[in-house]
Parts: sequence; C-alpha cells; structure tokens
Amino acid sequence: MKSKFGNFKFQNNKEYLDSFLPKDRIGEIRVGSSLSAPTHAPFQILGISESVGSQVNNGLPGAENSFHAFIEEFSLTQIHDSFQSTLFSFLGVVTIQNINLNFSGETVEELDEFVFEVLNKTVTKEQIPIVIGGSHNNALPIMRWVNKNKSDFAVINIDAHADTRETHVRHSGNSFSFAINENTLSHYHVLGLHEAYNNAYIRFYLKENAKFFSYFEDYLFKKRDIHEDIRHISSMIKNIPCGIEIDTDAIVNFPSSAISPSGWTLNEMRKILNNLTTSLSKVSYLHISEAAPLNKGERKMCGKAISYLVRDFIANYKLGN
Repeated sequence: MKSKFGNFKFQNNKEYLDSFLPKDRIGEIRVGSSLSAPTHAPFQILGISESVGSQVNNGLPGAENSFHAFIEEFSLTQIHDSFQSTLFSFLGVVTIQNINLNFSGETVEELDEFVFEVLNKTVTKEQIPIVIGGSHNNALPIMRWVNKNKSDFAVINIDAHADTRETHVRHSGNSFSFAINENTLSHYHVLGLHEAYNNAYIRFYLKENAKFFSYFEDYLFKKRDIHEDIRHISSMIKNIPCGIEIDTDAIVNFPSSAISPSGWTLNEMRKILNNLTTSLSKVSYLHISEAAPLNKGERKMCGKAISYLVRDFIANYKLGN
C-alpha cells in the first residue's frame, strides 16, 4: 500500500515480524514470539518511520529510527498473566518509499492523508491504536481518523511545545492548531510546556483556543501538581473521547528531535501516563512521537523507554470504558 504520490508505503509482512523473534528461555514467552498480523485485539500497534515533519520544522532527524528501536526492545519483554498476548497485535509500519524525497509542507500533507488512510483501512472504531515513532505531525491524521464526524473530541498532550504554530506550511509544529482550526479538536489540553520555547503567537493562541495549558516551570518552581491537573481535566471532559499524546521532548535528556536537559524523568512520565490511563473515561489512542535515536546506545535506551510506556498503557487501561 502506497501514498498518493508514492513517497510513503505501509508494510506488514511476516519477514518484518520474524526479524524481531527473540530466542525464548525455558519457561518464558516473550512479546516477539507473540507478535502477529492484525487481529481483533483491542490494542493495535502502528509504527511510523519518518522525520519529514520535524525537519520541515527545523528539527533534527532521527525520528525515522524510533519505531524500529521500540519494536526491537518491546519484542524482548515478557508475556505473563498480567500482560497477555491477546491484548495487542501489530498493524505494520509506515515508511518512506522515495529515498530522494524532498522534505516540504506538501510532503507532510501527503503523509497526513496516507496515515489517515492506513488507520481507516486497518483499525475498527472499537480498537485503540498505539502509534509509535515519527514526528508530531502525525497527530493530525490520527485526530482526523478518530473524529471523522467532527463531534466533541479532546486531546491531552504532554509536551515541551504546544505545536500550535501558524498554519501557512504543514509541519510537526502545527498539528493541534490545524486540528482546532478545522474543528477536528474541540478540547485541547497541553501540560508541561517549556516557557522559553513557546513564542508569543503560541501563547496567545493557547489563551484563545486551549481549554487548559500549563508550564513545566509551574510544576518545578510553584509546586503545582500535574496529577491534580489531570484529575481536573478528566472531570472537565467527562465522557468525551480523548487522545493521549506524549512528545518525548518532555522527558529529560531523551534522544529526541528537541532534546532538553530539563524535563520529567521517565519514571515521572510513567506515573503521568498511568494517571491519564486510569482517570480518563474513554481513551481513543496513544501516540508517542519525536523520539530520535541516532546511535546504538540511544536506540537501546529509546526502545526500552517507549516499551515501558506502551506496556504500562496496555496493562492499566480498563477496556470497556
């Protein structure tokens, strides 16, 4: 399956899965031995391997490596009574087909259409996609897929950047302003913004359009409690479907497209995700973006970190909400 102009492709084949099959020790079963082609499992894992949107937004490359890093480490983790293989399956991965691809806003728009098409053809409305890898531009097609009927829809984004830049050129920095402007997203909440890296336009846009936003400095210096904020937001949106966005830029020293020496630790992020997972009445998707490992050590750390987050989400979300 290829995108409109052939610059991207979607693949799900046995050869790709077999490359991640680990050697099981006696008495154990690992995730890699249970990865399968799409099934009726409630959680569907989709990979996106590109950094087009990030680079158009003057970010670093590397996001094309994060899904491979994740699936490699996720495959090594254990299946047991608290984490059963029937809960999830592997949809496939979106990759760049054209090695000479010119990175532009038009290319991001092509990718938008393609990710929407992939989700539309492979995920039912009863299933919850877990989208891993790529730049944060992929939030827009996921939101469009969830909210095709333009009804009430909420997103909680844990991010150093609001990604509500101007919408003249499509890139990773304006998924949420696009979604709000086209009435795809009616309730935007973004937590942990870094005060120094959100410009005056973004701050004004949030005041006019976001339902709730906070700065990391509020939690760091003013003793604001993010878990109280999550409870507050959960009570605000009640039964409105909600997507969870985690931009790995928010994790301190994480190999990402905008790596930062300040931010939440991975353990703190796991607690934040757990609180979101258990507090929200209906989660429509989980999207983890902007991880950008560039060497073997970074790929190992990135893959294991995202594996923890994905396992936490699958294990703790109460199906049937």
